[in-house]
Amino acid sequence: MQISDVFAAYRGDMNQVETHLDRYITSDVKLIPEVAHHLIDSGGKRFRPLLHLICARLCGYAGEHRFPLAAAIEFIHTASLLHDDVIDEALIRRGKTSANNVWGNAASVLVGDFLYSKAFKLLAEIGDIRLVQLMSKMTNIMSEGEVFQLMKCGDTTLSEAEYLSIVEKKTAVLISAACESGAVLGGAAGAQARALERYGYKIGMAFQITDDTLDYMAREEDFGKAIGKDLEEGKMTLPLIYTLARCRPADRDQVRTAIVEKTLTPDTVRAIFALVGKSGGIDYALEQARQFIREAQDGLSVFAASPEKEQLLAVADYILSRKT
Repeated sequence: MQISDVFAAYRGDMNQVETHLDRYITSDVKLIPEVAHHLIDSGGKRFRPLLHLICARLCGYAGEHRFPLAAAIEFIHTASLLHDDVIDEALIRRGKTSANNVWGNAASVLVGDFLYSKAFKLLAEIGDIRLVQLMSKMTNIMSEGEVFQLMKCGDTTLSEAEYLSIVEKKTAVLISAACESGAVLGGAAGAQARALERYGYKIGMAFQITDDTLDYMAREEDFGKAIGKDLEEGKMTLPLIYTLARCRPADRDQVRTAIVEKTLTPDTVRAIFALVGKSGGIDYALEQARQFIREAQDGLSVFAASPEKEQLLAVADYILSRKT
């Protein structure tokens, strides 16, 4: 099964999600829908809402609450991107000019706040305290991840464990919550709900590791953000962390000096990319992602064979094969 088959199986449901997104973004303040639609309509795959829908269906839920909940999940994700781009001073998001570069930082932050609050308004209207608890815990952890990453920005001694902690807090917990919330709606048994929570967590870890590794591999026109941007922002990701732990001391010192002193010319970035490739940093990072995917897929053994289980297995495979 391919990822295109999965999206095809949920085309009707995903259209409902789009309808709900449009409905909930409305505001008398004209700037809010302008900024929100700029990012929400910019080609995101709706990966997290899709996972929520699959998990809800796997657990036997086909009610209406899955659509506002999927919208809430997408709003939380979008809000985090708006805030990220302000912190990172990003120029590009999903291949187009970032919202902060069009409307300014203040508008991006405030519209991000609007989307966060709208998400929790939707959760309150659904009225299931378990979902409120799950999503509030998740967004709190995401905020911790943002602050921790900010603290570590430019720290060329960042350890692999610290990097994985950032990935967990910034990315994996939201994907995990998207999956677990489907189990909550379906009233899944403890073991099955836990399995979906862990599945989401592990594919979330793999997703971000793969995303960070693509920065060392992809062409800018394919990837939707400036290649080398992580380096320029002082973000230490797994391929580089692995490389710095194993390369020659002279190379390590040169890389660290360039990052700390912000002397990253195009030639310097190309040299660092070459060093990472030669040192095995890309291969190592992708193997860590593969291990998370294997564990995610193995954890679905608590479920009997079904189309939904096959769809989750296909989504996991897609994460490793994607190029953008």
